[in-house]
Amino acid sequence: MMSQVFLSVALALVMLIFLTLVRALGGPTVLDRIVGVNMIGTKTTVLLLLIGLIYENMPMFIDIALAYAFLNFIATIGACKYFRRSKRVHLEDDLAIEKEASA
Repeated sequence: MMSQVFLSVALALVMLIFLTLVRALGGPTVLDRIVGVNMIGTKTTVLLLLIGLIYENMPMFIDIALAYAFLNFIATIGACKYFRRSKRVHLEDDLAIEKEASA
């Protein structure tokens, strides 16, 4: 009974991952795409934990989920730093500073 609940929650989470994939692929800005990919990684971490509950092998899946969450965090930080340094992302604060400097 309980594994059916976990399975239905996992399937709902997979559907939400596909909806988030639409935002990650078609986001209007680079920041929207980065946030979309980060959300997919977070949902995948939760999905890994649900799989651990379904298979009744939590210690192994906790280790995998922690490693995946850490890699997701590092990848998000790396992508943000890359796009920030390449000047492809302009934040509102940066635009205000540039306007003040040019005035």
